[in-house]
Amino acid sequence: MDVGASRVLWELSFFILSFWKVNFNGYALIASIKMEFLRSMGSVTGPFAKENLVCQYAANMVNSNGVFLGDDPFEFSLPLVLAQGVLALLLSRTIYYFLKPLRQGMLSAHIIAGIIMGPSVLGKHRAYVKKLFPPGATLVIETLANSGVMFHLFLQGLQMDPMIIRRARKNAFLIGVLGFILPYGLGALAFIIIDNLQILDSKLQVSIPFMVALNSMTSFVVVTSLLNDLKILNSELGRLATQTSLVTDFCSWFVATTMNTVGIATQNSGRMSLWSLLGLFLYFFSIVFVLRPLVIWISKQTPEGEHMDDVLFFVVVVMMNVCALCSEVLGQHALLGPLVLGMALPDGPPIGTILSQKFETVVTSLLLPMFFALSGSKMILSLLGRGMFPFSAEFIIILGYVGKFAGTLVPAIFSGVPVGDSLCLALIMCCKGVIDVATYSLWKDSKQENGGESKILGYQSYTLLMINMLIVTGVCRPMVCYFYDPANSYMSYSRRISMCPMHDDSEFRILVCIHNEDNVPAIISLLEASHATKRSPISIISLCLMELMGSSSSVLESYDPKKKLTSGASTMGPIINAFNKYEHHNHGRVTVQHFTAIAPYSSMHTDICAIAQEMKANIVIVPFHKRLAFGGTEEGAMSTSIKTVNLNVIEKAPCSVGILLDRGHIGRHRSFVAGQSLYHIALLFLGGADDREALSYSRRMAEHPKIKLTVVWFRPWGEEQAYTKENEEYLDKKLMNEFKADAEGKFDYREEIVKDGEETTQVIRSMEEGFDLFIAGRQHDESQVILGLTEWHENAELGLIGDLLTGSDFQFSVLVVQQQPFGFGMQDLSLNLQHTNDEGRDSMGGTHDFWDYEDGAKDGKLGS
Repeated sequence: MDVGASRVLWELSFFILSFWKVNFNGYALIASIKMEFLRSMGSVTGPFAKENLVCQYAANMVNSNGVFLGDDPFEFSLPLVLAQGVLALLLSRTIYYFLKPLRQGMLSAHIIAGIIMGPSVLGKHRAYVKKLFPPGATLVIETLANSGVMFHLFLQGLQMDPMIIRRARKNAFLIGVLGFILPYGLGALAFIIIDNLQILDSKLQVSIPFMVALNSMTSFVVVTSLLNDLKILNSELGRLATQTSLVTDFCSWFVATTMNTVGIATQNSGRMSLWSLLGLFLYFFSIVFVLRPLVIWISKQTPEGEHMDDVLFFVVVVMMNVCALCSEVLGQHALLGPLVLGMALPDGPPIGTILSQKFETVVTSLLLPMFFALSGSKMILSLLGRGMFPFSAEFIIILGYVGKFAGTLVPAIFSGVPVGDSLCLALIMCCKGVIDVATYSLWKDSKQENGGESKILGYQSYTLLMINMLIVTGVCRPMVCYFYDPANSYMSYSRRISMCPMHDDSEFRILVCIHNEDNVPAIISLLEASHATKRSPISIISLCLMELMGSSSSVLESYDPKKKLTSGASTMGPIINAFNKYEHHNHGRVTVQHFTAIAPYSSMHTDICAIAQEMKANIVIVPFHKRLAFGGTEEGAMSTSIKTVNLNVIEKAPCSVGILLDRGHIGRHRSFVAGQSLYHIALLFLGGADDREALSYSRRMAEHPKIKLTVVWFRPWGEEQAYTKENEEYLDKKLMNEFKADAEGKFDYREEIVKDGEETTQVIRSMEEGFDLFIAGRQHDESQVILGLTEWHENAELGLIGDLLTGSDFQFSVLVVQQQPFGFGMQDLSLNLQHTNDEGRDSMGGTHDFWDYEDGAKDGKLGS
């Protein structure tokens, strides 16, 4: 009987036996027949080395019937894949728990987990390999992992804005080009020298040119992911690194495409080369001019404000798979198609945001870790000590990193970038990530184009590249964290003179932060209460804040009415119109400048502080992260991430900060400007720098004809304090006396003698019915008047008194003020009050250009 007939007979037998199994529960018999007859074996390359190929003719080798019915779950593909995935994820998370304090990323944890799973550690035990990595067992999980990389690269391409290269400045082009050429040139020179000094192994001759090319790469995707992890994506250095990496990435793609074209031309006839190039051209043309317009058209069919239909998601998934298939048909890797498709589609909302939300969790938390773990499991550390190969290859790899570092550092310094920032930029450009690991794995499994048996990267070359990537990236990440802090650019300079005290004829500069339209009425009413006059005008800097979603490029730009708003910032139009209208009604007394910042919440404070410094703001007004109504109910609760933004601003702002909690009285429900009745404001004064700052702000409000200000000074019960010119009590009394003298008859004043925090609370509760807005300082020294209040402290950004005023039984709005935080050699200007009354003195003092090495970005013209 021939093989074909035997196979047909066996299949017929198993069909009958399967029918019998279902109806007569013959599970044990079927299991024994499977184990005995269903496998034929042959030699094949396995996960770690040469192994046996298993051919299975079973009707079902996917699902197990369970151990109680005689099946071994690890003999079936689904339980085996689940076990492999669980092991990879658990190991990765455990390792990351220990690496996180060292400022390491998840990538390092995944690869180290793979090394532990591979032949270098656990793979040495036969029982482990037999159970979890039997012959042919990695095929399914590798397919899943590569699918994860395909989806991930699509997302990264989707979040990439290639038009950034048009906005890149000359220094970014110079640094990016030299950062690519120098490591490539040094690596090639080292290869030539070694080749002349000794006879190279054939494998080394194949691997080294590709290793040189890999070391010269710096991926835009890798750099932006790193910057986001380090929370410096929207910093001064982050924007420069983003532009530089994109230039380097384009250089890499250009060289790779050229070399690939030349390789095709040398290996095939001219006609085949022409057809290959024509096919690629038509392929890219179809993605850009057919698929992109189709997706945009589908997205526009959804009315504004409504959730996009799942049809878009379905269409994009089909497109992505078709592009991957076409890439394979044209001789390219399947990863190319999804990446190009992602780059062709518009980043940011609505398309980029929606697709990122649907893909992100599954891809980055489940599929991608499997790929990294499998990539790490292919490393064989024991091979590194064999022969001269590792030494020659290591020399070339190190020289490539040196070239990358020097090629970035020297032109950055030459371009005027500060030495410290240049050093950090060079460290960032030396880091590797997902693109590099994917390329290593791709070239490890690929043979030469001439059909030879030699792999592009052997196990030794692959292991060396991965080990060097782990070490260099693992060292560079914490060094960047240590040497670069965006706050240093605005906290290390001399303290700004803020509102305490302030000339009546000086310009009052207020930076207002707006997250959505609900913040606008309350902020505009507060600005009106600030009492702008022609003698003391108000300069308003309106900063619209949006979370960075569906894009890897942060935005910080000034508003130009002649230009279209940035994608994602179009919803800010009504906000801009509201402030323009306010400026028009207060012509000659108010000026407004508009800025837009799109950044991750974790680093959004960087843009706020940068604008505050650049525009020399006296105070930053930020909205509380939720709006409270009477009874404690929340109206239109905002993201809790905004609370983190507020805390960071309070800690690092270069000027005073005010947090506005709106209960409707100051905003939507009432306009004291148009109304006839007075607007009642209460200032709770307990003493200290923050309360003095709040008093100075209230002083402006007291001048408004429709505002009735009441100042309540809480004094501790007991003996009088001993006043000296150096203590807080003296400063409090001096400023209060000046205030009472200047604003006599314009406000009510009273003192309350209290023994503890309970009596302070009772006084505040007795005032709740008659006031619309309470103003208080944030921080207070240990004092008798707040004794016992710390037990109910929930909102740290508001301080003790501010947190008390958020009680559910209060109806008034609240403004909590903090003077600029101390640090980095700053001093309290209140200690030098006698020197601040000189006429004509600039109320801001000190200068520093935050954008001093970004051409054309001064005078408020900030670039993205």
